Amino acid sequence: MQKIYSVILLLLFHAPAWAQNNPVGIFQNHTDIGNPKMKGGATYDAATQTYQIKGGGSNIWFNRDEFHYLYNKIQGDFILTANFAFVGEKGDPHRKIGWMVRESADEAAASMNAVVHGDGLTVLQWRPLRGAYMRDPQDEIFYPKKTVFQIVQLERSGKKMIMRVANWGEPLQEVGSHDMPDLPDAVLAGLFISSHNPDDVQEAKVWNVRIDKPVASIYHPNPQIQKTLPKTQDVLGCRLETMTIADGKRKVILDSPTKLEAPNWMLDGKKLLYNAGGFIYTIPANGGTPEKLNTGSVSRINNDHGIAFDNKQLAISGGKEGTTGGSYVYVLPLAGGTPKLVTQESPSYWHGWATNHKEVVLVGQRNGSKIYNIYRANVSTGKEVALTQNTTGHVDGPEYSPDGKYIYYNANPTGTMQIWRMKPDGSGKEQMTFDENHNWFPHISPDGKWIAYISFPTDIDPNSHPSYQRVTLRLMPTAGGAPRVIAYLYGGQGTINVNSWSPDSKSISFVSNSEKAEAPVAEKSK
Repeated sequence: MQKIYSVILLLLFHAPAWAQNNPVGIFQNHTDIGNPKMKGGATYDAATQTYQIKGGGSNIWFNRDEFHYLYNKIQGDFILTANFAFVGEKGDPHRKIGWMVRESADEAAASMNAVVHGDGLTVLQWRPLRGAYMRDPQDEIFYPKKTVFQIVQLERSGKKMIMRVANWGEPLQEVGSHDMPDLPDAVLAGLFISSHNPDDVQEAKVWNVRIDKPVASIYHPNPQIQKTLPKTQDVLGCRLETMTIADGKRKVILDSPTKLEAPNWMLDGKKLLYNAGGFIYTIPANGGTPEKLNTGSVSRINNDHGIAFDNKQLAISGGKEGTTGGSYVYVLPLAGGTPKLVTQESPSYWHGWATNHKEVVLVGQRNGSKIYNIYRANVSTGKEVALTQNTTGHVDGPEYSPDGKYIYYNANPTGTMQIWRMKPDGSGKEQMTFDENHNWFPHISPDGKWIAYISFPTDIDPNSHPSYQRVTLRLMPTAGGAPRVIAYLYGGQGTINVNSWSPDSKSISFVSNSEKAEAPVAEKSK
């Protein structure tokens, strides 16, 4: 199934250059709307996963529009996110790029537009009904004209449309929202560009383009309410992604209708390792065919696994043969082979190798306690030493720094999950982050300079890290300092549970959720 899905994407990625009414990249169609005098077009660079779009058009305003449009037909709720930048500084100050949702390809169609102008004006604009005049924005933000690029997000939640924006490194901020009760359930949604001058053509680059389909929420932070909610949940597809830290450019190397989790970047820099369906797979770092790793009799492998600093051993967490539940820690050769059981008790979830290659750190419940604590275990003997002794709250994600001086982890002693560190013997506990988010799974870059971690929203139980959440990946110096956002995505559990830094500390890998594993709206009507 994954191979078929990859072939379909490959065909989309190689759409004809500047072709009209043809797929381009992930978009089912692209065309001029409103018959502008100067025609537009679009190309897609599969190597960088970047769109180059151009368009003319007198305006997107009054009771009709002229512009170039790349779009899909989408049903229900969705989240549209991308990075936008004009090519060149010349052009009308009101040239426009951004996301657009329309009821149809008619020039006078009702629409909702998340717009970035050439002069820095950033607004949410809408036409409530076909042929109506475009409404004035309810809010306006002016970014400096020299701003290199902006991240723009447009979300539909029921009848409400919400626009958010950010500069590189900042959290998304809401620009405005508006109810659109007359938009149909199935709409056109995609990228647009208009020159705001009938005799001109403008160009823009768009990258990190993501169309996410959130599931109906069945999570509630109140445990009593959670008990009343359905036990089943829609399963979304997953993207395995890599990202360069310096510029935040992301690349999807595997797009699957099934669940993928927790990539590790192998220390030769050539492959990634991840888990799916209870097994471990490897895949080339630039994409390709996944290969199953031999883990012997151990199955039901979860997303807590990782490679020793000596690049010879792999630790995994999974079920024990002959049992139906529980998680135990094993080690095996990185090339695959017979696993050796390390922990005798369950639940045990591996999270870090010691720099001596002889010990691991894990989280587990012991002696009948319902509280998770951090333990150091000897790989040869299985002997465990408790490094935390919490009786309330939760700890998770312990991981050694490359120099062996610290173990980084996340903990919730005060009501929010934050990043902490301690010395390898459990002493000297020190809080590293201080904000309203729930911060999980700190991962230290191989050069020891950076901490990458995932931030969950404020409205979840701080002791949980559920799937299908609006999360961010953040980066902060190990020496201390303010964190910055490096990725905005729909994900959570399995996104970055284990260290996934590239060996040169320049890139990182993670998993994001995508659409449900089902046919597009256009296919359902056949």
